[in-house]
Amino acid sequence: MAGVERVAHLMRQLASAACRCPAHSQAYSHTYNRVSAGEAHICERKTDYAFEMACSNIRFGAGVTREIGMDLKNMGARNVCLMTDKTLSQLPPVAAVLDSLTKHGVKYKIYEDVRVEPTDKSFKAAIDFAKKGHFDVYVAVGGGSVIDTCKAANLYASHPEAEFLDFVNAPIGKGKPITATLKPLIAVPTTAGTGSETTGVAIFDFEDMKAKTGIANRALKPTLGMVDPLHTLHMPSRVAANSGFDVLCHALESFTALPYNLRSPCPPNPINRPAYQGSNPISDVWARHALMIVAKYLKRAVCDAGDVEARTSMHLASVFAGIGFGNAGVHLCHGMSYPIAGNVKTHRAKGYNVEHPIVPHGLSVVLTSPAVFAFTGKMCPERHLEAAQILGTDLSNIKKEDAGRVLADTLRSFLYDLEVEDGLSAIGYTKEDIPSLVKGTMPQERVTKLSPRAHTEEDLTGLFAASMKLY
Repeated sequence: MAGVERVAHLMRQLASAACRCPAHSQAYSHTYNRVSAGEAHICERKTDYAFEMACSNIRFGAGVTREIGMDLKNMGARNVCLMTDKTLSQLPPVAAVLDSLTKHGVKYKIYEDVRVEPTDKSFKAAIDFAKKGHFDVYVAVGGGSVIDTCKAANLYASHPEAEFLDFVNAPIGKGKPITATLKPLIAVPTTAGTGSETTGVAIFDFEDMKAKTGIANRALKPTLGMVDPLHTLHMPSRVAANSGFDVLCHALESFTALPYNLRSPCPPNPINRPAYQGSNPISDVWARHALMIVAKYLKRAVCDAGDVEARTSMHLASVFAGIGFGNAGVHLCHGMSYPIAGNVKTHRAKGYNVEHPIVPHGLSVVLTSPAVFAFTGKMCPERHLEAAQILGTDLSNIKKEDAGRVLADTLRSFLYDLEVEDGLSAIGYTKEDIPSLVKGTMPQERVTKLSPRAHTEEDLTGLFAASMKLY
């Protein structure tokens, strides 16, 4: 009993130091204040009372890719599926993996038809390859597109009778729990942005809806994320920038997300607790640190591909932010980004060797960030101001009620310095597109419901309109 009371006391101390803004003022307090031995009112609660931290094992180090053949041999792998894309298949990161596999006598087959910004169609093609191959281990070498595609292939090959929409997030899919055990998956990220090597999330464009959706379940997370910063030295400048914007928004959104114990409903069974749970004391640590690294190193990493310190640091920031948002979640920037990317018309981003129009994920996310944080600022002003300060803004004489505007202005300045396109209009959208963008955002409840501020279709219309131009 004394031990339980001691834990409760420590948690109350944590609560007393927590943010006192409207969205977070009860975030880490009301549950702990009522902790007592034998209390069991789980099913009576409307909101959650617990959070869970899940993350892949991470191995970090320059040149660490050379160990992958030994890892696979240690696993007893007999038939490995290596997934990548056509561009990466000709570059040093894939060569390093293949050299290690060959050196250690590991049998493998390569799938190099991963689509950059994958679709349901490209997911299904990879799934078909995986089902026919009967693989016992998967290796993904690439950015988020490759890693997410490999996660999906592993999932559906392990559930051969499942329909594609069975595991896709509701309300677009059925959102069924994953019950079978997946095969081991080693992720070797080559960009510093998505954090997919740490999470149980796989994102794709659902072409019929012209919007992104995905699959989110802890069972999807890789067995090992092999983070080798040497691979990021091959990223073109704009790829480094757009990947870095994803890190920035992962950290900002998870840090300002609705607190986990204000999220509803309370799961009747832990298997129903979502991967995206809301901000919590542990994810906050990762988000803050990721923001500090972004503030210090992103501009350097974009400006100089040979800046090993900056590129290495951004690779770590991607991991840190991935651990944070992989458990806390993201909100409006990501929810609104999915139709921005899914409705792309003719825009072809610099630095991407693809044959189709593309709005890179990080760019689609960051273009709405000034409008979004101006909108959410009043719900947790302390956190918005803290983020602005980390990103370099002097808070002297700043009023709390100006928090949203201050963070928005900070982001505009940051994006301007990095030569980001001047809003949605610069990538081909007009005000006539706003209704379809809003329509594509509405089904993204998995993330948008974690916004600290409730929103309507009218609010989303205003946010898209405000994002047409940034400067």
